[in-house]
Amino acid sequence: MTSWRTTAARGVAAAATAALLVSCGAGGRDDRESTSEGSTTGVTDTTVKVGGHFPLTGVASPGYSEIPSGAQAYFDFVNAQGGVHGRTVEYVVRDDAYDPTTTSQVVNELVLQDEVFAILGGLGTATHSAVVDFLNEEGVPDLFVSSGATMWGDDPGKYPNTFGWMPDYEVEGKILADWVTENRPDAKVGLFLQDDDLGRDSERAVREILGDDTIVSVVRYTSGNTDVAPQIAQLKADGADLVMGFNVPSYTALSQLVSMRLNYDPEWLYASIGADIHLVGSLLSRFSEGAVSGGGQVLDGLVSLEYIPGVDSPGNEWTELWQRIWAEHGSDQPLTNYRVMGMSHAYTFVQALQAAGENPTREGIVAAVQDVGAEFDGPQHAPFRYSSESHLGMSGATVFTVRDGRREYLTPVLTTDIGDAPIEEYGEDASTPPEGGVPTEVPAP
Repeated sequence: MTSWRTTAARGVAAAATAALLVSCGAGGRDDRESTSEGSTTGVTDTTVKVGGHFPLTGVASPGYSEIPSGAQAYFDFVNAQGGVHGRTVEYVVRDDAYDPTTTSQVVNELVLQDEVFAILGGLGTATHSAVVDFLNEEGVPDLFVSSGATMWGDDPGKYPNTFGWMPDYEVEGKILADWVTENRPDAKVGLFLQDDDLGRDSERAVREILGDDTIVSVVRYTSGNTDVAPQIAQLKADGADLVMGFNVPSYTALSQLVSMRLNYDPEWLYASIGADIHLVGSLLSRFSEGAVSGGGQVLDGLVSLEYIPGVDSPGNEWTELWQRIWAEHGSDQPLTNYRVMGMSHAYTFVQALQAAGENPTREGIVAAVQDVGAEFDGPQHAPFRYSSESHLGMSGATVFTVRDGRREYLTPVLTTDIGDAPIEEYGEDASTPPEGGVPTEVPAP
């Protein structure tokens, strides 16, 4: 079986082939790829091929490059038990280096050359924005995007094949802003934003809860530009004593290092996307060339959100399952929260493939996720919102702070939706993994 490790290394010849395929368009495909029920591209009697784009190299590769290795480990685990409806999952991953132009190239290769059944967990707001139109025009299921932009699910009429997965940035922004309202009512809030939909969605949500008067400073950085000193200096000059960061992990580390240099010590709240304390700690050490160590302690007091249990949740049954699977099917590298994310993604896909039936089609799996995906169980703290009106992912998370390098939970699981939906406590008990680790009771469409 071709794995993400080998396919990620393909080079110039593949790119040249893809360019030829793009110039020829999507026509000329074998009619046997379709049945009266829909497209069976990527499906054989024994396999289902799915693809993904991730930054295996480049500025965003720390942490994010580990996600597909977790997904591969879970697929290997499922395949060893006979796969899904007798088909093993073949997982093909290509490196886009977090560059939208490269994303377009590699996704064209996945769709037109590799002929994948679906794209799974494509990572990044700007990067996936470069291919979402193409995937929907081609009728490719675009499942469980690794980004919290609302565009993946707030308008199914525009992108009928695309589904979010994680809580969107608006949900996270509302929950964090609500925590500020309840616990820091006199805060002078600054916003540290990535200058794309990540920052825009988050700012809109925060302003909806806090209002404009509480926010004293808004600064933005361009992904790829690692000099954030002007932005941090502006936050300090504007008197922000609490900063909400909506950014990727590298910029959490950079914002912390620059703040230390400027003797600026506000309270920091970060969206989940940039708040993995183990990764940020290692980045602090790397970026400072060893001058800053013990990242977990440096980050004490940081406040963020958790939407799935991770390696910081010893005793959690999902964490124990992921640890066992990683020991059996992973590499000699440690299990991380990003690898846990990849396993969780793969678990959701297995449920979707099961719900699509014994003879899956592209149209069938999209319909299954839309019709019954809100009932998918799994490690997520809050339920999915999938329906004909919404393709948005998880509806909530829990707020935590860092104490002595570990997570300390500050709230129960809180749920909400985009717009003026209220923030409510989620009262259901946490789910537990099925015996054997593979979903067994999946709702039928």
